[in-house]
Amino acid sequence: MGFGGCLNWKSEDLSLIDTNSSYAVKPEHIGDVRKTRFKLRPGRTLSQRKWQSAFSEDGHLDIGVVLSRIQRGGVHPSIRGVVWEFLLGCYDPNSTYEDRNRLRQRKMEQYGIWMAECQRMESTVGSGRYIIKPVITEDGQPIQDLSSQGGNASEPGEKTVSTTENSQHFEEALAGTPPLEKTEVNWKRTLHQIGLDVVRTDRALVFYESEANLAKLWTVLAIYAWIDKEIGYCQGMSDLCSPLVILLEDEADAFWCFERMMRRLRGNFKSTTEFIGVRSQLSVLAKIIRTVDPKLHQHLEDVDGGEYLFAVRMLMALFRREFSIIDAMYLWEVDDVGHGVQAEYLHIV
Repeated sequence: MGFGGCLNWKSEDLSLIDTNSSYAVKPEHIGDVRKTRFKLRPGRTLSQRKWQSAFSEDGHLDIGVVLSRIQRGGVHPSIRGVVWEFLLGCYDPNSTYEDRNRLRQRKMEQYGIWMAECQRMESTVGSGRYIIKPVITEDGQPIQDLSSQGGNASEPGEKTVSTTENSQHFEEALAGTPPLEKTEVNWKRTLHQIGLDVVRTDRALVFYESEANLAKLWTVLAIYAWIDKEIGYCQGMSDLCSPLVILLEDEADAFWCFERMMRRLRGNFKSTTEFIGVRSQLSVLAKIIRTVDPKLHQHLEDVDGGEYLFAVRMLMALFRREFSIIDAMYLWEVDDVGHGVQAEYLHIV
């Protein structure tokens, strides 16, 4: 588990982005991405050696020592994935190696159960592919031929249905099919939107040149959307999930980290035409700006920005699009991976 970077950390090796890194940027996008400001700090950043020394013989973790180190200098990329599993609460620091192995096995089995449920409804889940076109109509009817929408050329990773499929047989098959449950209809209607967001998420990274990695991100989000029937999927979730998919090689591990993250953040996505999930955070932001920079706050009031709605995306996706991915991950981890990250951001700027 964890990020597959260099494990032998030398004090002079401070480069975070290289040709072998999952953070590497495609050459054509180098001028488009935000410059990373985070630097590793030898003696302050949590290194692999310090991380390993924080465990007792049977696996108990001295979390106080670890958190102190992280807050001073973040986490070295080579161990960031496994460290985040503890920061997000996937594992209890007081557990043993044996406890965690048993728990991980149960989580993998549960993930497999949910995946099987989703596969019964939509075979693309877990197939190494993803969907970018609707698979169901507004009234719950399966769409017969996906390849006929927007031309016959298939997009990379896209599920298609043969144009030679006999429409008469298709209709006959549907005739004996019971109507879909509302929850299934709602879930299927989100699948193509997840796909459209996935192919736009961190598109400058070499990591997402791989169709398998795009499919992994899509599958994690699709399964989460099925189990969280109240929230489902909302734009911005792909930005939160992407770093976890990059950090954790095993798809089930990435899913459970995302699930734990969403326990803290799902309220951000409870929005309607009359209610914004981050409304209380916007109010806090307004109070802080009014206190630390009254002139700026008054200017925003004068230009009708006093409600700070321009910051909705920043707060909802934890500044993922305002920072480079490396800086965003550093910001999350020094503030316990997203908990109160907005306050941390306001403090450092």
